[in-house]
Amino acid sequence: MKQRITILGVVLVLMLVLGACQPAGTGGTADTGGTEGTEATGGGELHLYNWTTYMDPAIIEAFEKEYGATVTEDFFGDNDELHAKIAPGNPGYDLVVPSDYMVEIMVAEGLLENLDHSKVPNLSNLDSLFADPAYDPGLAHCAPYQWGTTGMGYNSEAVGRELDSWEVMFNHEFAGRIAWQSDPRGTLAIVLMYLGHDPNTTNADEVAEARDLLLETKADVVEFAEDTGQELLKSGDADIVFEYSGDIYQIATEEGGEKFKYVIPKEGGIIWTDNICIPTGAPNPDLAHKFIDFLLRPDIGAQLSNYIGYNTPNAASLPDIDPAVRDFPGLYPTDEQKQVLHSIQGLGDAEELYSDAWTEIGIGQ
Repeated sequence: MKQRITILGVVLVLMLVLGACQPAGTGGTADTGGTEGTEATGGGELHLYNWTTYMDPAIIEAFEKEYGATVTEDFFGDNDELHAKIAPGNPGYDLVVPSDYMVEIMVAEGLLENLDHSKVPNLSNLDSLFADPAYDPGLAHCAPYQWGTTGMGYNSEAVGRELDSWEVMFNHEFAGRIAWQSDPRGTLAIVLMYLGHDPNTTNADEVAEARDLLLETKADVVEFAEDTGQELLKSGDADIVFEYSGDIYQIATEEGGEKFKYVIPKEGGIIWTDNICIPTGAPNPDLAHKFIDFLLRPDIGAQLSNYIGYNTPNAASLPDIDPAVRDFPGLYPTDEQKQVLHSIQGLGDAEELYSDAWTEIGIGQ
């Protein structure tokens, strides 16, 4: 599963990662559901820069067959690496897949082309939740690719009841049995929500209040984990964790995993969106637009999410999503739950408030 990272890592990028791209092979077969509204373009090369394990190879094969094109997929491990590859000048990519806040950063730096909506008619298939994101108003540069939430995963047998509030992370009831992520912005955002504050606040007093609450309860925490909360649940080293929805889904659907639950607590959770975008200087932007539109077909959108296990932003794809995925509690939030979901935003110089708070908490020291 794709690893998530902190915004601070982007802000503090000090080195540019150079080097040759490593081509990846494709394979498999796919049912494209027909070619309605499209025609073969007679060839072309498309270069995609994506997260690892974040594409069904059969989708690439289907696109190549329909359009007579050749797709090369190269991989990055996190948003830092993506940014470092593109920032000095596009080395030849037609499509990249940055996370929400990284889109905002790349737009500000002039690293992304405008998205021509007339060439992507399947944008109309998107859920309204993704039609006008704060990080890219009006989808001016990108189309949503996949999304998910971060909330609370827990062992229902160990805690003895259903949970619906972040209070259990702070009231000492489960001291020594809880785990946060080692993500300063993500973890502090949850603490700020619990305290009734904006998770993207630039108010120094509010950030300090969140810092102090984590300091007061730090002894209760078994680990500030690097996106491994699900493994802590499985091993019994923790009973309550702050973790990604898809990661909890994976262990809950394994044999004997019915005791693992995922919930978006009433105080709120985090929603994130990865996006597919055309970087400035793309060699083949026309074919890139066709690939984006291809991914937004109802059947292809469902195939992608069913393969990689994250959520589709494509409302038209939902009927074809595996019911086991679609109906897992908390994975696809209800309208009520959507009201308490917040995205992490880039804060410029105010990021220092969070990095300083994290240093004072002493995580990893």
